Amino acid sequence: MRLLPKSLFGRLVLVLVGGLLLAQLASAYINFAERDQLLYRAGGMRLAQQIADIVKLLEPLPDAERRKIVSVFNAPPLFVSLDRPPIAPEAEPAGGDFQLSMFSAVLRFALGEDARVALTRVDPGAPAPRFAPGPGPGMGGMMRGPGGGPGGHMRGLAPDLPAFTVQVRLRDGALATFDSSVEPPAAASPLRLVLALALLLVAVVVLSLIAVRWVTGPLSTLAGAAEALGQDLNRAPLPETGPLEVRRAATAFNGMQQRLSRMMSERTRTLAAISHDLKTPITRMRLRTELLEDPALRDKFEHDLGEMEQMVTQALEFMRDASEREPVHRIDVMALLESLQADFHDAHKEVEIEGRVANPVPARPLALRRCLSNLVENALRYGGSARIHAEEDAAGISLRVIDRGPGIPAEDLEKVFEPFYCGEASRSRETGGYGLGLAIARNIARAHGGDLTLANRAEGGLEAVLRLPKS
Repeated sequence: MRLLPKSLFGRLVLVLVGGLLLAQLASAYINFAERDQLLYRAGGMRLAQQIADIVKLLEPLPDAERRKIVSVFNAPPLFVSLDRPPIAPEAEPAGGDFQLSMFSAVLRFALGEDARVALTRVDPGAPAPRFAPGPGPGMGGMMRGPGGGPGGHMRGLAPDLPAFTVQVRLRDGALATFDSSVEPPAAASPLRLVLALALLLVAVVVLSLIAVRWVTGPLSTLAGAAEALGQDLNRAPLPETGPLEVRRAATAFNGMQQRLSRMMSERTRTLAAISHDLKTPITRMRLRTELLEDPALRDKFEHDLGEMEQMVTQALEFMRDASEREPVHRIDVMALLESLQADFHDAHKEVEIEGRVANPVPARPLALRRCLSNLVENALRYGGSARIHAEEDAAGISLRVIDRGPGIPAEDLEKVFEPFYCGEASRSRETGGYGLGLAIARNIARAHGGDLTLANRAEGGLEAVLRLPKS
């Protein structure tokens, strides 16, 4: 999918952060959905226990003392009356009416199973009665309002809270009536809850980012080392530290690097020995050629021996890749191009330079000079002219070597980089090439972390594009 991040780090972060965000949203939804219900349950339990405590306090007191006690407790949201007539209790609470079931269970548990309790739900939105002094000194009675049935109704109850009338018959037969609404206990505000969830989410996301970076960091290091290995086979080995899996990967990578370096060294030594052994018989053949009396035959032998010697030398240089032993310096590209232009001018070959590279770039001077020399010679040999166009951007520099020759068939644009490959007849040893110049040039370009490509120009001719990084 296009929306997925390309890196492993981005994908792991997306999965973790997305999962955590969904979990937090689900947690917040459940919390807000059940918050009020849980608070009402807690408030109802507290109210039932409060009524039970008042009943236990009133039980042993005489009527006058009871009224004094009632006057103390008779304050919103709990109204207590000792003068109300009996109320008709509701039928057994339905299973879904938690408040009624809770009041009934808690009161009976607190007062004992023998307690006579009548419990009914009240509509808090109905007209409320007026308070008036009841009989006796307690001023604690509640007068029923007009049409007030069993239990009456209370003034000042919140219309959105569940209200109940509870009537308990004391041991002496008196009735204590309680009218109240269930108020939930104080709880943290939604804003504080949201802030708490947000803080938890941020903390977990930060820890997840650290964990993901810790996991993917060694992979990035390994990828960078693999990329640098193509530029410098003798680079410093990876540190074999960290978790077990990381140490194993670093050990395997370092072992592979050592084997590659050893193989390349052995190949170079073998080719150097072959080159040395081949030069000896070539030299003997050259001396014997001087003894030939036929000048035409002697010239043919000398020409063939010269080709053999040149071929051996170029093959050895291609396989050895001497640029690896040359240190890297920050060089002035324009000065290098002008020096190359002067050398070709001394050989009576004209090379044009266009554009400019202002900033120095890290490179191996001799290797880069050889790469550009091969490209220019290729342009002069097959195109009759050479023009170098230099330009730079934020990522690196581009050097385009352009000729006016016939170009190369599209299917051969990559094949010509293969060693000893010669395409059409015009690009063969007849023109002085052995199929190694472009292969050597591309090896040098890639050893610098860049690349070399070929393209046919629409107006005719071939364009070799050498791309080098700035760092």
